Amino acid sequence: MKNAKIAKVLKEYRKRNQLSVTDVSIQLSEKSVPVAPKTIYGWESGQTQPDADTLLLLCEIYKINDILGTFGYDDSEKIILTRHEKELILQYRKHPEMQEAIQKLLNLS
Repeated sequence: MKNAKIAKVLKEYRKRNQLSVTDVSIQLSEKSVPVAPKTIYGWESGQTQPDADTLLLLCEIYKINDILGTFGYDDSEKIILTRHEKELILQYRKHPEMQEAIQKLLNLS
């Protein structure tokens, strides 16, 4: 499935790093991934997308550390625990000998 944000992010980060499309093409070629500038323009316009390995190399070139967050995949659903729930978790961790029984009781195993 295509992520429309990929094109926008790739172009934005290339420009942030003051790289031309030719610069990126050369750097990818140096990493044994020969890619024509035309292909990079295609990625940046959303016509096509790089494969996963190439995307990781682009992230390296563009100095993107938070790959998932940068491309819009955010684990933003935060779990808010009550004090009681936190205490249950702490006690669970303190008693590894009971964890298997608790998992069976809760149908987690």
